[in-house]
Amino acid sequence: MPGDAETQPNRQTATRDFARTRRRERPVVPAAPEAGASFLFGSDSANRLIAPEWPQMAYVMLVLPLLVAGFNLVIPNPLAALLAVVAAIAAHLSKLAVRREAQSEMETGQRMALMGVAVALPMFLFGSAMGVWGTSGQIDWFYCLVAVATVSLLATVVLSGRLVGVLAAQISVWSGVTCVASTFGGYFSLLVGVAIAVAAYLHQRKIDLLLREKLENDQRASTRAQEILSDYEETGQGWFWETDRRGQLTYLSTPVAEILGRKVDDLIGRPFAELFNLSEQSGEGERTLAFHLSARSSFGELAVRAATAEEERWWSITGRPTYDTFNNFTGFRGSGTDLTEKRRSQEHASRLAHFDSLTGLSNRFRMSQTLEKILLAPQLHQRACTVFLLDLDRFKQVNDTLGHPAGDALLKQVAQRLERVVGKMGRVGRLGGDEFQVILPGKIEREQLGHLAQRIIESLSQPYSIEGSRVMIGASVGIALAPDDGVTSEALIRNADLALYAAKDGGRGRFHFYAPDLHSDAEERRQMEEDLRDAVSNGGLELYYQPVVQTATEKITGFEALLRWNHPEHGWISPSRFIPIAEDTGLIAPIGEWALRTACQDLARWPDNVRVAVNVSPLQFANPSLPVIVTNALASSQVAAERLELEITESVFLNDDEGTDQMFKSLKAIGVRLALDDFGTGYSSLGYLRSAPFDKIKIDQSFVRGATQPGSRNGAIIASIVSLAEALGMETTAEGVETLDELDLVRMLGCSHVQGYIYERPLSAMNAAARLSTGLMAIAQGPRSARAARQSMLRKVVLDHGGHRYNAMVRNISQTGALIEGLWNVPPGTIFRVLLAENHVVTATCRWSSDDRMGVEFSMPLRLDEGGRIAAVSGIPPVRNEPEPVVQRKVG
Repeated sequence: MPGDAETQPNRQTATRDFARTRRRERPVVPAAPEAGASFLFGSDSANRLIAPEWPQMAYVMLVLPLLVAGFNLVIPNPLAALLAVVAAIAAHLSKLAVRREAQSEMETGQRMALMGVAVALPMFLFGSAMGVWGTSGQIDWFYCLVAVATVSLLATVVLSGRLVGVLAAQISVWSGVTCVASTFGGYFSLLVGVAIAVAAYLHQRKIDLLLREKLENDQRASTRAQEILSDYEETGQGWFWETDRRGQLTYLSTPVAEILGRKVDDLIGRPFAELFNLSEQSGEGERTLAFHLSARSSFGELAVRAATAEEERWWSITGRPTYDTFNNFTGFRGSGTDLTEKRRSQEHASRLAHFDSLTGLSNRFRMSQTLEKILLAPQLHQRACTVFLLDLDRFKQVNDTLGHPAGDALLKQVAQRLERVVGKMGRVGRLGGDEFQVILPGKIEREQLGHLAQRIIESLSQPYSIEGSRVMIGASVGIALAPDDGVTSEALIRNADLALYAAKDGGRGRFHFYAPDLHSDAEERRQMEEDLRDAVSNGGLELYYQPVVQTATEKITGFEALLRWNHPEHGWISPSRFIPIAEDTGLIAPIGEWALRTACQDLARWPDNVRVAVNVSPLQFANPSLPVIVTNALASSQVAAERLELEITESVFLNDDEGTDQMFKSLKAIGVRLALDDFGTGYSSLGYLRSAPFDKIKIDQSFVRGATQPGSRNGAIIASIVSLAEALGMETTAEGVETLDELDLVRMLGCSHVQGYIYERPLSAMNAAARLSTGLMAIAQGPRSARAARQSMLRKVVLDHGGHRYNAMVRNISQTGALIEGLWNVPPGTIFRVLLAENHVVTATCRWSSDDRMGVEFSMPLRLDEGGRIAAVSGIPPVRNEPEPVVQRKVG
């Protein structure tokens, strides 16, 4: 505990040590007397059995007999006088014993023997002298007993509380008297005296033991309390302070001075309030530190900021006034503890409640508060805002292939890019997982919002470097505006979420504004998801097979398995609609495994020289169990591994790592063939072709389309891919060949295989087996040249020719022409003005006619919308009259 100011210099020499508790030198405390010491030595600090004044008893032993003889006017008995003189001489010579006991180390037994010679013997001789004198009849016994009693009392005084010496003197002197009167009585009294002395010694020894134990316990408790308080100070757990009645420090723990960068000597005598920056006071209302000090009232756990310049440090201090014995105020005394870490923890907890711990962005709670604050603004014009909901494309693949630490690192980089793009325009937050939100206050034009969304998508789609791997992801954005799309936070977030789903359904990597019809689309998607689950469980999916023909021999070498779904109510549903749902819901994994097993079972019934190709989704490829699944499918169907071809897209290389290479090695070890599907349409570089063990490269149909048109560069791209494949020892397959001129082109450019409607549409398993039973030769059948993609419909239009108007019906339409019925036997070359929609007129020329039908060619190609449909008629749904769509979506 704090002491007086005079004790402070000794405390200042202690050094602060937070690593361990240091054992200090204990203060010198007088040792407790040994057991029985007080019986032997009394209060003599030198522990001497014989008092230094004892030799002076020789004068008493000589003078008392003379006084008794003079009072009785007799001459002492010669024997009594001789014994008295010998007793006096023995007492006088005891000074030698006193000197030896003081100068030499002697054991207790030796000193007891020395005491017997120096004390007991003179007293016994004196008592014997008085006994001889009394029995001689020369004087009355009364005077002898008075002399003995007087010597006994003086011996007790001289021995100064040495109980053993007093007992020895008393027993000896009275035993000497008794021995003269009765020998038996003398010895008996001597024996009784010794017994009494032993009993007294044992009793006193017991008292001394209890006293010693009490002193040791008190000393131990005092030392422990001092060490605990010192450790409490030095380890930084707390500190102590004390002031005088004027509020000036009289004591302060050294660690506090070190924190303030000052010495304790400099702070002693300074005002206590000088330790703190009271401008940062955080006390209980107006009851500040200054108030408590002036009011002389106790205070507890008062938070104050330390007067430190380099770092912010807070203390919690407690104090109470002190008074002297006359109830006069003498100052304050108290303690303090460090609050810095506690306040930091509170701030950290507050930050965790409002910010995302991984990215540092605002969390869902804070973003919700921000949106509520805007929507509940007092002024109506202040309630306008825009909400962006973002979802990362292919993020799950990063987690599955590189692991969650890599996914966390990717999310941090995404957050940084988002903040850079949005800047001060709004607030960016992370809702959880790979979902982000942006809130833009104020009214902003849709065109400007579209530009911002596009910049966000472009920024997030740039390559990332994660743990030495190159990672590519994308982003989709849903946009909702207040108050147009909702006036509550729940409605606004729900509508932005619907817009996000629409953006993802549109092909990902795009943004979409909310529109009222998205509610029906969301319901349709939910219903389709349920139906798809039922189809997977009940076997509602089918595999169709499209032949792959070798260009050199025009023989079928294999089939590609294509997924089909014939809905019991809606008929054939395009894979472009249900495959994305399967990918989002995780159904693609069981669907892919089922397709692999089914394709191998169908392959077992085909000729041995025919292969089957099955598409493997990126999620399947990332599954470490894929080699086992492939092996089991081959084993259960009893087909050779080289007859199975796995088609893998470039997206598996977006996260190029050891797991990708190991998967390729495992699959090749099984013996299956590997084909690179949709080559050139992804984001990867060509570097993976150096190590990936592909047997074939499939040229995407987007390069085949329009390759025969004048000015098209697709032919050059196909030629480059073929050259690359030949250099690497790989085959090539051109997909989507539909016309004879496209077939001639890809054959001329060196493609080894062809796949498309020019040879065959996809066939059911039964029809594929029937087709193989007729032989492997394939015959190309189809139009000579390609025409623009047509959109089937039934739409009324108005034709204007020479001022005359005719009602007609459009059956199908493309960018360059249309099939129109309603006018009979129109001469080729006739020019019409066609009113396709309100305020949309196009000039068309009749190229052919048959009965009431004619084909027209537009003078200028029509514009397409974002979905690839004719903009003028984009609101008209297509007529579904074919089970297979033009766009082929594969398994996965």
